[in-house]
Amino acid sequence: MSTILYVQTSGVDTPERTYAPFILAMTARAMGVEAEIFFIIKGITILKKGEAEKVKMGSFPSLKEVMDQAIGAGVKMYICEQSTQLFGMPRGDFIPEAVIAGAGTLNDLALDADSVMTF
Repeated sequence: MSTILYVQTSGVDTPERTYAPFILAMTARAMGVEAEIFFIIKGITILKKGEAEKVKMGSFPSLKEVMDQAIGAGVKMYICEQSTQLFGMPRGDFIPEAVIAGAGTLNDLALDADSVMTF
């Protein structure tokens, strides 16, 4: 099965950039493609407990609703461990559906993916 890796660097401070990886990953899943999102740098703020509920753009559902749909569709999510340290965010601050992973994991995911997109 094909795999697409989405790398999210934008966070809740740029809400217009937060929806894309979830929507694209859900679309990939609907197409029978594996989808993974790796959150790095400010992207990790999206997965901090309570933050996605605060993001709503236009007529779209809240980011939390879109995130829950992606999780339900089987999208895998990873949080960059080094970014959590950079921003001083403890492991317990994040949603439980995402896995905290190191730089080696990102490299492995990128090497194994058929396509990589960055946001």
